[in-house]
Amino acid sequence: MRQGFRTALVTGASSGIGESFARILAARGTDLVVVARRADLLDRLARDLVERHRVAVEVIAADLTDPAARGEVAERLRAGAVELLVNNAGYGAFGAFAELDLDDQLQEIELNVTALVRLTHAALPAMLERGRGGVLNVASMAGFAPSPGSATYGATKAYVASFSESLHAEVAGRGVHVTALCPGFTRTDEEQGAGLLWTRRADVAAAGLDAVAAGRALCVPGLQYKAALPALRVLPRPLLRAAATRVWRQAADTQ
Repeated sequence: MRQGFRTALVTGASSGIGESFARILAARGTDLVVVARRADLLDRLARDLVERHRVAVEVIAADLTDPAARGEVAERLRAGAVELLVNNAGYGAFGAFAELDLDDQLQEIELNVTALVRLTHAALPAMLERGRGGVLNVASMAGFAPSPGSATYGATKAYVASFSESLHAEVAGRGVHVTALCPGFTRTDEEQGAGLLWTRRADVAAAGLDAVAAGRALCVPGLQYKAALPALRVLPRPLLRAAATRVWRQAADTQ
């Protein structure tokens, strides 16, 4: 049965797919808690959503790689009023792992994995006690194949996809839905359209929200990526690695 969520907390809400999540939810009448590092961008977004849709919007400016700031968001979730958690905040660095700054790679893990796990753990108990709620975790198609040139990013998204599907099974039948959203290449500029490889951020966000409301474990937006996923799961790993290596070397040559 499809759920409608009355309140949602969205991380990474100041731009990109996170902003699209917030705008779609507000248009559907959902009250929001929006989280990101940039208070000015969040304040501007909140004013616009309140004016357009007459929803309540709470702003929390927080760097989720900082334990104290992350703890503030976790406490907000433990209060129990949030019915949907959208773990969207994340980033990826491109380059050979051995040549990238190690601290930056560890920060990537801290945001893409540790913050997501901590916030999910903060939100789920109240949802389960209430018998109602949802968690939408943004993974990536990169989590299903070798990702030379973005090894840490791909690994974090593989974790998110596996973690989310496991939680989906754990909470099944208890009124709470956990969904992994696995987009491919996505336009961050909403003025740009979709293409052969690219999907629009609003389409990705809408697909994810519809999937968690419907209780689906996995959401892959875009027909091209829906078609690609079965192949990624059955192709021999050496073949996938060879193809990924060719793409990585071609990309590196153009830098």
